[in-house]
Amino acid sequence: MKALVTGAAGFIGSSLTDRLLAEGHDVVGFDNFSTGQRKFLESACTSRRFQLVQNDLLNFDALADAMEGIDFVFHLAANADVRFGTDHPRKDFEQNTIATSNVLEAMRVRKVRRIAFSSTGLVYGEGRVFPTPEDAPFPIQTSLYGASKSAAEGMISAYCEGFGFQGYIFRFVSILGERYTHGHVFDFCKQLFAHPDQLNILGNGKQRKSYLYMQDCLDAILMAIEKVDAKINLFNLGTDESCEVNDSIRWISEHLNLSPHLNYAGGDRGWIGDSPYILLDCRRMRGVGWIPKFSIRDGIIRTVEFLNQNRWVFEKR
Repeated sequence: MKALVTGAAGFIGSSLTDRLLAEGHDVVGFDNFSTGQRKFLESACTSRRFQLVQNDLLNFDALADAMEGIDFVFHLAANADVRFGTDHPRKDFEQNTIATSNVLEAMRVRKVRRIAFSSTGLVYGEGRVFPTPEDAPFPIQTSLYGASKSAAEGMISAYCEGFGFQGYIFRFVSILGERYTHGHVFDFCKQLFAHPDQLNILGNGKQRKSYLYMQDCLDAILMAIEKVDAKINLFNLGTDESCEVNDSIRWISEHLNLSPHLNYAGGDRGWIGDSPYILLDCRRMRGVGWIPKFSIRDGIIRTVEFLNQNRWVFEKR
């Protein structure tokens, strides 16, 4: 298989690139390096089966050129800065929705028919059913990020129907693990490394979320594209557990042997569009045979260890 990975220098994209190369596939990595790190691709760049294209998904001609000879597209590139969506309202639309439209149209032009897409549990807004299944009714969207991903899902489904594509849409909870460079564990570690005695927390710390370790996430994606063959394949990806932000704080502090004073901003959510409770029903993916190997606590501790050993990532933000 020759695969195109968008967002190849990112947290998940670079890890997927390494996995695909290890399994003997050829990979074209596409990234504009707005947030991706070249260091994450050091191993990939030593392989003759890897080609790196530095460009933007909004550059359609460059994208179509990179799509030449591709068998499968893993579309992971996105603006993942969920918290600050209202500060730059067009960013989610351009980098998530328009970029996905460009990917699909470049696939059509180059006669590529298979795509895996990283969506999000935030498309459910503030869900009414927990754990939330894939066929739950969509409530009012609460974040620009979730809305842009929902629109991208719709584009993929339409291309599957209109042009004979095969789509795999994965609605992630928050992903943790090595090469992690944004999110609450990153923010907490950055603070604690700078001032170990104080920790500022958005909200009241009682927000409850599910998280998934990155290698478990990759296992699910690769298993699904191998074993499931419908036209449109939609899967939630997460663990069957959730934890409070306060639980994360305790695990992080204990692992770093710290006892910081906790300063809460207050309120039941951290920012506009933050859902105070996310827990996805993942029985559909489990029915394929996938079982996550790592608990949320395991994922958090592995993430903290990576950040502690690679403090250069904080200088890049």
